[in-house]
Amino acid sequence: MSDKDVKDKLKEIKIENYIWCIYIGIIFMSWYANSLEEKYYVNKDIKSKNKYRNIMIIIFSVLVVIYLYFLIDAWESFKKINENTSQKKKELLTLSLIAAFMIFISGLLFLYVTYKDNDLDVEVAFN
Repeated sequence: MSDKDVKDKLKEIKIENYIWCIYIGIIFMSWYANSLEEKYYVNKDIKSKNKYRNIMIIIFSVLVVIYLYFLIDAWESFKKINENTSQKKKELLTLSLIAAFMIFISGLLFLYVTYKDNDLDVEVAFN
């Protein structure tokens, strides 16, 4: 690995560390959202229901942005494939790109469901 490659890798790791901090925040937001959902079902508190929905929309919006970052990163790695790239690395980069694309699509779908489900009929548990 060249010095530039090492610097680029360290920059990616630094960004990923920030993303982990965001995930920690999402965990606490999800926990709070669940308590609001419970309050809605137990007490029929409409304010809790609306707050829950808004928090879930924020959570999935943030997740979609994160998933987009990883999709772009996977695409950039995939574009670096050349004739010197080993067959194993080509396969793994291809699978990584496919996985990142599928996760991004799932995030968009969950965001759409959360946005459209005004009555909390569908449990959205992937976050």
